[in-house]
Amino acid sequence: MNSTVKEARDWAHRHLETLGWTTGAPEAVDAVLLTVSELVTNAHRHARSNAQLVLTWDSRCLHIAVHDSSAVLPTPRPPSTERVGGRGMMLVDALADSWETRPCPHGKTVIACFRPPSTASDG
Repeated sequence: MNSTVKEARDWAHRHLETLGWTTGAPEAVDAVLLTVSELVTNAHRHARSNAQLVLTWDSRCLHIAVHDSSAVLPTPRPPSTERVGGRGMMLVDALADSWETRPCPHGKTVIACFRPPSTASDG
C-alpha cells in the first residue's frame, strides 16, 4: 500500500483485527501502530519518498516492511536537546522484537518484526 501515515495506521489496524490482535494483544497493537507511523513518517520526511507498506504474518512473527526510494540506511540516534526529531528508529528499536534494513536497487526496505505476547518467548 502507498500511503499517508494515517492511512497506513488505519490499514494496519484493520489487518491486526483480522489476526485477532486487537482483542488478544492490545499492547502489541499499540507498538505495531506506532512503528508503522514512525517508518512511514521516516519515508516521507527523510527519504522524501512515498512509503510502500507491506504486512506479512508467518504464524510466528508479524513483519512490517516499509520501502522508500532513499539509499540512506536509518540508524537509531540518541536523544538530543538540540534536535526536534531523530528518535523514530530508537522507538522502533525499543518496540519491535527485531528490525533490519535491506538495501534495494531503488532505495531500501526497513522491516520490523513483532511476535504476539503469547509466542514472544517461544524459541
